[in-house]
Amino acid sequence: MKKQILSFLLLFVSYAAMAQIPSVRVEDGKGDVVVTSELVDGETPMIISFWATTCKPCIRELDAINDSYPDWIEEANFRVVAVSTDDSRFSSQARALAEGHGWSDFMVLYDKNQEFMRAMNVTLTPQVFVVDKDGKIVYSHTGYTPGNEQELFDTILSLQ
Repeated sequence: MKKQILSFLLLFVSYAAMAQIPSVRVEDGKGDVVVTSELVDGETPMIISFWATTCKPCIRELDAINDSYPDWIEEANFRVVAVSTDDSRFSSQARALAEGHGWSDFMVLYDKNQEFMRAMNVTLTPQVFVVDKDGKIVYSHTGYTPGNEQELFDTILSLQ
């Protein structure tokens, strides 16, 4: 029985380490369609943060990343993708919030039908992933405690 459990855990960890960005259609800030698998460019890693307008920890984490971004970008080449999980009723509020918080260095996407969220197995926000240049998920965490953003950047640095 222990061998079966160990085999299952090893298989699960191997699968999680090899997870890739799924191909889902979402909108960008201009209303243009973006295919999520095309975010992978083979050159730059990225932080993907799933957030909602009603999620205070989400906003605090994205603000913390935004505050640190100018310093971080001097040390590492990477992108930040902020994915709103608000449905179509609240997408205008999500757009206004992103603009009001000055997340202009981020690619902000709007997952109005939560398809990308489901494809990435996100059940709670904030959920943040670090993805390498080839689209492999190398780190993730749920929730936010001040200082978590440094873990994200340390992971980005390890990919340079």
